[in-house]
Amino acid sequence: MISNSRFYLSVFVFTACISSTQTSDTISASQTVSDSSDDSLISSTGAFALGFFSPGSSKNRYVGIWYNKIEEKTVVWVANRDNPLIDRSGRLIVVEPGRLLLLNATNATIWSANISTTAQAPLARLLDTGNLVVTDANDANNFIWQSFDYPTDTFLPGMKLGRNFVTGHETYIASAKNSDDPATGSFTYHCDPSGYPQTVIKEGSSVRFKTGPWNGVRFSGSQNLVKNTIFSFGVVIGKNEVYYHYNLLNDSVYMRFTLSESGVGQRWLWSYLTRSWILYLTIPSDNCDIYRVCGAYGVCNTKTTPDCSCLDNFEDGGDFSKGCTRRTPLNCQEGDGFLKYSGIKLPDTEHALANSTMSLQECRAACATDCSCTAYAPLDISNGETGCLRWFGDLVDMRDISPGQDIYIRMAKSELGSGSRKRKTIVVALSVVMGILVLGLSMLLYSQKRKKQNHRQQESEMPNYMDAQYPSESHEELELPMYDLSTIIKATDDFSGNNKLGEGGFGPVYKGVLEGQEIAVKRLSKTSLQGQNEFKNEVICIAKLQHRNLVRLLGCCIQGEERILLYEYMTNKSLDLILFDQVKKKMLDWPRRFYIINGIARGLMYLHQDSRLRVIHRDLKASNILLDSDMNPKISDFGLARTFGGNETGANTSRVVGTYGYMSPEYAVDGMFSVKSDVFSFGVLVLEIISGKRNRGFTLIDHRHNLLGHAWMLYKEERSLELVDHCVEYSSYISQVVRSIHVGLLCVQEQTEERPNMSSVVLMLNNDGVLPESKHPGFFTGRDVKTNETSHNSNTASSGNTMTISLLEAR
Repeated sequence: MISNSRFYLSVFVFTACISSTQTSDTISASQTVSDSSDDSLISSTGAFALGFFSPGSSKNRYVGIWYNKIEEKTVVWVANRDNPLIDRSGRLIVVEPGRLLLLNATNATIWSANISTTAQAPLARLLDTGNLVVTDANDANNFIWQSFDYPTDTFLPGMKLGRNFVTGHETYIASAKNSDDPATGSFTYHCDPSGYPQTVIKEGSSVRFKTGPWNGVRFSGSQNLVKNTIFSFGVVIGKNEVYYHYNLLNDSVYMRFTLSESGVGQRWLWSYLTRSWILYLTIPSDNCDIYRVCGAYGVCNTKTTPDCSCLDNFEDGGDFSKGCTRRTPLNCQEGDGFLKYSGIKLPDTEHALANSTMSLQECRAACATDCSCTAYAPLDISNGETGCLRWFGDLVDMRDISPGQDIYIRMAKSELGSGSRKRKTIVVALSVVMGILVLGLSMLLYSQKRKKQNHRQQESEMPNYMDAQYPSESHEELELPMYDLSTIIKATDDFSGNNKLGEGGFGPVYKGVLEGQEIAVKRLSKTSLQGQNEFKNEVICIAKLQHRNLVRLLGCCIQGEERILLYEYMTNKSLDLILFDQVKKKMLDWPRRFYIINGIARGLMYLHQDSRLRVIHRDLKASNILLDSDMNPKISDFGLARTFGGNETGANTSRVVGTYGYMSPEYAVDGMFSVKSDVFSFGVLVLEIISGKRNRGFTLIDHRHNLLGHAWMLYKEERSLELVDHCVEYSSYISQVVRSIHVGLLCVQEQTEERPNMSSVVLMLNNDGVLPESKHPGFFTGRDVKTNETSHNSNTASSGNTMTISLLEAR
């Protein structure tokens, strides 16, 4: 038992009430943490606890560290994971010269901490990072041992995942066997410094997943690892050590990375609002993350069938597990050259060489003069393109990715063109070849011939139509299935009025059944000029996007004058039809409304930072949020969207389009649109979902503010809960409701720079950290207007917070 009686009392009080007086974080050589007495150590701020526990349904006892301030007991480290105690006789002690021991009833050592140095007055202390350290009382900052060097299945902020070349020690995490047994499992997660650093998941000695090399900004294949306001991350590459680390930027946030028993890496974020862990990302995330899935010189893309294809100028032998080979063999003596390939995850660098001092030109020269060098690329893209990374041998583990990188691959002289080439995984571009095949089979049965000719006509019209109507865009990667008009006529019962779902600026929308699947069919009205633009945007933009909170485009038809788009069918139609209906809105309780808000936020975050293209929607509103049978929200209608590449986040236009009540001030007044314009629209949508009322047309007797102004007034007077829809019971979710209103108001602030980005919005919605004070929203003074939504092109004028819009064109 811990020797000091007052200390024991404080432990008892803390166990009874987690917010009570802090207990000791340290044991010395004269103290013991005993299982039989329910002793524990608590870090100085109470963030972590150390003690004995039994996992799941197991009766075995272990010494572990867990989060102390959250209800869900989450163990982050286990001392004796492979050697459990079978009873409650365990005692944790510190003995000279600094060994930390776990003893059983017979004083046999069950587990001990390995030390390389000694301490005259050893202490074991639990830090607020979750790190258990052994130090000398005379030199508390000198750790002679720390649990962070020997993690179990959890990678915590502040840890170093990597290798120390001086001591030879590697720090990595290993999965547990299962939830009842924390013993070392089959999978491990490493930062592998060989060649050039990348993180790796292994099953035994077999590689299962690699992130691709570190490029100064992120790991090449980790498109979801982006700069954010919650945590920083990086790789330290030095003479004595190489390691990957991440650190929290906000002390009120809990985050951890775990390796599951099935070998899946998972980043978790604790939500104080839902009182649960939220899964932030997983690796591997899809089939293309499987190591070497497409073999040498093969590239994986989940949006093609099959997933694997060869790099341009390479060919496969029918089995992608064996990879691809060069169409023309290399001949170094005759002078090979290099072709540039873009938009990919860089190959495995296990056998690569890195040089941080070379320029890209010097890198090319070094690779060109070494016949065994197969490719080169810049080493660091954090500040331009610096350094040199060279590959030797076959290139493996590549996939399509956005944002991807450039790599220069050695090719035979005869394969070199006048400029750089890109790989082509383009379904539509193959239509010409398919057309030739159809012509060659023209002597088949007449009906089959007509069907193939129609299909060929659509595929040939598609690029011609897009080039003529939208010459500035590239259509190489549309990858969109084409359907015959006859097939769509059959699916919709000849566009029967009984199947009509509605009509917008694009034209009428019909319900149909195609290959046993319910679909929504948008048919371009022949008189709709706006619809022509929408069609182009939908095809170019949404065909390249894939996210659970975006509506999925299934295909299209271009035949004669017909322009038709096929979507997945949403059983519950659009959010506005439920949210603003006095009867149907009762279907939306608070958990469902919060779920919808989160889903929209995640979909918008994907559009702004994680998709293959950076997309600004420009018409986010309740009627463009569709709900499936499980009420999952999906952002739809990309007719007004704009796409950007590189670091672009906005633009200026003289043609303002959008919907009254949702447009941001800078867009409505000056034609300036950006990702922050979408954030403003999202904020309006959040306040509408919470209140059950439209921003446009909102009126109260005692003031002339619109919904934004009303919400802000209530917020300033600390009466935010009065905004909530009268049919919603929220007594069990008060903090979540208030926080959601606050986040909504942050999104609709008048000044663009004051609004958060969508990744911050997602984190703020699901965490209990302190939020900045909201400033007044844009356009918060209302006026008498009709309540129906109107999308438009407009000229605008503004004075203060009032807005006058002259409608030029209605949708």
